[in-house]
Amino acid sequence: MTRKKIYFASTLIVMSTALTALAIGKTGFAEIFDNAISSNSSKMLAEGRKIFRFDTFGSEKFWGDTLKLHQAIKGEKNGGVGPGVSPKTALAVGLKVDVDALSPDVLKAIKEGKVDLNDPNVSLALLKEDAIVGVKGIFNKAGQMTSIGIQCSLCHSTVDNSFAPSIGHRLDGWPNRDLNVGAIINLSPDLSAVNKLLGVSDATTRKVIMAWGPGKFDAELFLDGKGFRPDGKTAATLIPAAFGLAGVNLHTYTGWGSVTYWNAFVANLEMHGQGTFYDPRLDDPVKFPVAARARMGHTKAPVDMITSKLAALHYYQLSLPAPKAPTTSYDKIMAARGEKIFNEKAKCATCHVPPLYTEPGWNMHKASAIGIDDFQAKRSPDERYRTTPLKGAWAHAKGGFYHDGRFANFKEVVDHYDSHFSLNLAESEKGDLVEFLKSL
Repeated sequence: MTRKKIYFASTLIVMSTALTALAIGKTGFAEIFDNAISSNSSKMLAEGRKIFRFDTFGSEKFWGDTLKLHQAIKGEKNGGVGPGVSPKTALAVGLKVDVDALSPDVLKAIKEGKVDLNDPNVSLALLKEDAIVGVKGIFNKAGQMTSIGIQCSLCHSTVDNSFAPSIGHRLDGWPNRDLNVGAIINLSPDLSAVNKLLGVSDATTRKVIMAWGPGKFDAELFLDGKGFRPDGKTAATLIPAAFGLAGVNLHTYTGWGSVTYWNAFVANLEMHGQGTFYDPRLDDPVKFPVAARARMGHTKAPVDMITSKLAALHYYQLSLPAPKAPTTSYDKIMAARGEKIFNEKAKCATCHVPPLYTEPGWNMHKASAIGIDDFQAKRSPDERYRTTPLKGAWAHAKGGFYHDGRFANFKEVVDHYDSHFSLNLAESEKGDLVEFLKSL
């Protein structure tokens, strides 16, 4: 073999060895990265669940330090004001109790009727155990409550009532349609900061929030100051579900932005946590006069307690599946016929595209397209309504459907679209369609 051939053969061997080593290296790296993905997934899920359930984002600075809500909860006998908030009162305004946070002795005492549900001290004990869903009491070393904050789970979790009404295991993502946010805020002995922000009297602020009623909240009030619709009804909307959002573009009834956007919006501007939020759309003094004056679209707290938690919160929220309807809650034969009507004659699937049951992409429509007024849509940047994802709709039927609950049940929704689109559905077809909607 000539020197040239020997050199060429040696080069091939070296190249082959290098390529083999590279291939092995890549395979090893891929395996390592696959493991990193799995590890990151587990970590994000656990962190997100903890944030969703228990993080206040520093909101105690507002709900406690500013509104002094904790003083009303503990009552005059415990160094606060007024009679205090008993468990009976707390449950009456829709607050829920996490059975998994209670000790066996407490559970036994409740079962045996040995717990005084009219005693505010019991409420304080529950807060010390982190047993009241969505509410965090801040206590000093002496055991005295010094402030109070709120968590995502306040509005977007409920319980399964497995132990007693309003006491059970957590159901994350389910909207608490019993929660009377306005009545809870009204307990505050000092709403002066809210009055100043809105530029109204204390009596007006309390009138507006008390009009909300159970299961409703007005996220736009602090932006545009509109407490009531032109027809005199509250401008508040139903608390939306936070489950079944994987693959869904927009979170809220009127869009605004992605799930992550809305999490940042709510944590900063509605929960009044301490963080950073940017949205120059809120600088519009005509559409958002309150937000523009307060520069809410340019929020920046000295210490950001929100931004670092948004990724894990988002991950957990997207992991929340829409709950499947109990098989005994609908007629299977009728639902099967209803699915065909949904996809064909009624043309529901044109917008509610299976299996997301909303449009992939920008799932927004003008009010005229869906046959309703545009009051709520006009309060948002895009002035449109989102195509609501229908999976799990049965789980938030309480309070009605659409953003304001104007349709009491599925039948009223079907009747509305039958009329608006001139579908000419027979009553039997409507019944089948309702059963299908109940089955999703």
